[in-house]
Amino acid sequence: MERGALDMGGLSFQTMRPGGEPARFGVIRRFEQLDSTNRVVLELAGEGAAEGVVVVADHQTAGRGRRGRTWSAPPGSALLASVLLRPPVDPEDAHIVAMAVALAATDACLDVVGMRPRLKWPNDLVAPHGEEKLAGILGELVLVGGRLVAMVVGMGLNVGRAAATVPGAASLEDLARLPVDREILLASWLGHLEVRYAQVLGPDGPRRVLASYRRHCATLGRDVRIELDHGSFEGRAADVTEAGHLVVDTDAGRREVTAADVVHLRPGA
Repeated sequence: MERGALDMGGLSFQTMRPGGEPARFGVIRRFEQLDSTNRVVLELAGEGAAEGVVVVADHQTAGRGRRGRTWSAPPGSALLASVLLRPPVDPEDAHIVAMAVALAATDACLDVVGMRPRLKWPNDLVAPHGEEKLAGILGELVLVGGRLVAMVVGMGLNVGRAAATVPGAASLEDLARLPVDREILLASWLGHLEVRYAQVLGPDGPRRVLASYRRHCATLGRDVRIELDHGSFEGRAADVTEAGHLVVDTDAGRREVTAADVVHLRPGA
């Protein structure tokens, strides 16, 4: 069941669960082109929009990635979407929510094409048997007086072959060797996100989400190079802490990484 109405220049739908109740992530606002889906959702958050609003665009002109990077793909070739969340968690625990979003994306890929990507720390999706990047996820927090009042999580997932335009990138259609409907993929992602997000908010939720993240993390157990703003070092990725930090064993001892670029090293490299 769907209702449609024009809103903010984009088509807005309210999707429903089979029983008739609104889906948590059911208000979907669609645009042909935006500068950034995250920016629009941040604006909606500031205007008091309820949790669960989703903004989807066929094309972004200024999509944002981690550490100030850009995310770009030809029109219609990627799933570009951001969701508004208002999780009752402390800001330092928001990484668990981003993990849940990433896990839901791997769930959706498994559902739609029968292939589950792996996660590269912190929240990139990569090919299940390779290093090619399939998707990036960016979380942004809205704090008032040190309290988390909103969280916007955006995803850019390469679907069509045209989306994998940079070295080291992959597309879902290339990996699965079959056509992929972005609408079906979106619906699957949001459905799995309902389950994963409810898990975050449930009893012992963070521990359960982190355990699932560790199972699907391609970085753990790998030799890696950690590239910081000022220098780099190498070691073996040993664990992800409850705070979401990457633990790396080096010749000089164990180090805990809060934010960095991670390069997976080939054996013997």
